[in-house]
Amino acid sequence: KRIENQTNRQVTYSKRRNGLFKKAHELTVLCDAKVSILMISSTQKLHEYISPAMTTKQLFDYYQEAVGVDLWQTHYEKMQEHLRKLKEVSKNLRKEIRQRMGESLNDLGYDQMVNLIDDMDNSLRLIRDRKYKVIGNQIDTSKKKVRNVEEIHKNLVLEFDARQEDPHYGLVENEGDYNSVLGFPNGGGPRIIALRLPPNHHHDVNHHPNLHGGGGS
Repeated sequence: KRIENQTNRQVTYSKRRNGLFKKAHELTVLCDAKVSILMISSTQKLHEYISPAMTTKQLFDYYQEAVGVDLWQTHYEKMQEHLRKLKEVSKNLRKEIRQRMGESLNDLGYDQMVNLIDDMDNSLRLIRDRKYKVIGNQIDTSKKKVRNVEEIHKNLVLEFDARQEDPHYGLVENEGDYNSVLGFPNGGGPRIIALRLPPNHHHDVNHHPNLHGGGGS
């Protein structure tokens, strides 16, 4: 009877499986027999023995010849039926595409023509809604960019006005003696430079050959 203890059952299965495979190998060597054994344990593990000179497919082919049955015919018929259905679906889809392009309309009846028109109207509505959504998102993005640019422009105008009111705005602290010059660096435009003069020192920038006097800004 069935061994109730799972550990003992698994150990017994392993020992007797090995013994059975050993006997199958002896039959193969001593008697020149073609032997194949397939075993599936209670844990759904597959164990197989087959004579070294054989393959599983060759053994199944021998079995079909000896018994006179075709093990693959049913499966082949199912595959052929599935292939036929797929071809039919492909044919109908191609026909529907041609009809939507204005071709193969002679075989359509009145009801079929009405259904085709309704389908095309629904398709156009879906495409139009999706396009409007994309355009709406693009408009929202453009509005955000415009608001950002306007904010930047506003800040620049405020900064420019502040510079006009205070010549030293953003450049130096409003204490001490400062002067400003307009420099022209190599390869670039004019640059405002703030210079702090030492106490009790008055220097005329016009006397310096490399400096040009300019108003602070």
